[in-house]
Amino acid sequence: MVIDGDRGGMDADHGGGTGDEKKLAWPDVTDHPKSDSRPDHPEPDQDAETAPAGSLEADAAPSPATDASGPAPASSVAPGPAERRPGAGLAALSLPYQIVAAIALSLIGVVACAHIAMIFLHVAPSNTLTKQHGEVVDDWVYPEFEQNWKLFAPNPLQQNVSVHVRAELANDGADSNSVTRWINLSREDGEAIRGNVLPSHVDQNELRRAWDFYTGSHDSENRSTGLRGELSERYIRRIVMLRLAEHGYGGAVERIQVRSAVRHVGVPSWSAEKISTKTEYRELPWWNVSPADLPETDATGRSPQAATSPQAVEAGE
Repeated sequence: MVIDGDRGGMDADHGGGTGDEKKLAWPDVTDHPKSDSRPDHPEPDQDAETAPAGSLEADAAPSPATDASGPAPASSVAPGPAERRPGAGLAALSLPYQIVAAIALSLIGVVACAHIAMIFLHVAPSNTLTKQHGEVVDDWVYPEFEQNWKLFAPNPLQQNVSVHVRAELANDGADSNSVTRWINLSREDGEAIRGNVLPSHVDQNELRRAWDFYTGSHDSENRSTGLRGELSERYIRRIVMLRLAEHGYGGAVERIQVRSAVRHVGVPSWSAEKISTKTEYRELPWWNVSPADLPETDATGRSPQAATSPQAVEAGE
């Protein structure tokens, strides 16, 4: 049996009322929330007291994208479409500039390949291409890209070559002139190079190339074999006079004599080859010194280094 008082007590405990008083099933819910996340959810068309409790619970539950305290954190927001970045490199250029850049790169590549091919043919052993097109290869290589070596050289350099000089000095008031000792010019160049991180190109190559120039244009009897023989002699004299001026001789020199000292490099211990390491000398005749050979500034005001260049010597200046 149910007693009215008990019914009223139960209603009071659950937030209900007695008599004709009407209360909502959920006191905290004052209005039905509209969900934007579910557009297919139908709008409620009935009062809160007649709507099913299950639908109110579902509608009142917060959506995953929102929270009771405010909007969801940024990490939970779905990322939007990636921004488009402008192109890099050639893709960032307009079509005409892309065409110009492609043509320029193609020309650079062609020139680079041609240069490598010319250098290879220059240093390679004699073959059909070098015999037929040797002049074209030489015109490309000389003088800017000269290579003083050969690929697969059958006879590499196995000698130490030194250039020496001595001078005949004029003695004032004496009946005869005096002759200096032999001065090893190549040794002085070697001492200037040894231990130097950035050695001078003059110390490395000037005297060596000058001597190669002379021996290549003269035979074993010191006779000129071509039109460049006299030029090589004048070039040697000017270089020697510059070196003698550094020793304090200067204008007192009447004549000079140059020689080479050649010594073969010894064979390794494991080789059965027999080579003499005795020094061999090649002495040139005495040369008279002219005013053009003296290391002094000429009438145009040029330095002695400019006067000793092969171009100046060849021009007869």
